[in-house]
Amino acid sequence: QVSLVESGGGLVQTGGSLRLSCAASGRTFSRYWMAWFRQAPGKEREFVAQISWTASTYYTDSVKGRFTISRDNAKATVYLQMNSLKPEDTAVYYCAAADQYPISQSGYDYWGQGTQVTVSS
Repeated sequence: QVSLVESGGGLVQTGGSLRLSCAASGRTFSRYWMAWFRQAPGKEREFVAQISWTASTYYTDSVKGRFTISRDNAKATVYLQMNSLKPEDTAVYYCAAADQYPISQSGYDYWGQGTQVTVSS
């Protein structure tokens, strides 16, 4: 079993930055696929960024060039650095982990409780 705890959310003005953290407990964090998702009010949860156990990264188009996902295996933590934030980035951000390559959102086995990010205009 893996437990994920997000932190770092908050209120920021347009153009500002935030860094989200996701601390994992459990076994063999270094072998997990990790990702960030987000869910805005009235919308479905959507993929934001993913990092493999080899540190390969993938981003949804709307955040490319603004967000950076990274991981520190020694600290069992994954990060999401968010720059040039826009009001449309406002959402609850969730951390997720997968034991094997996740073909889709449903392939992620473990989820955090979420952290709120609000970008004011």
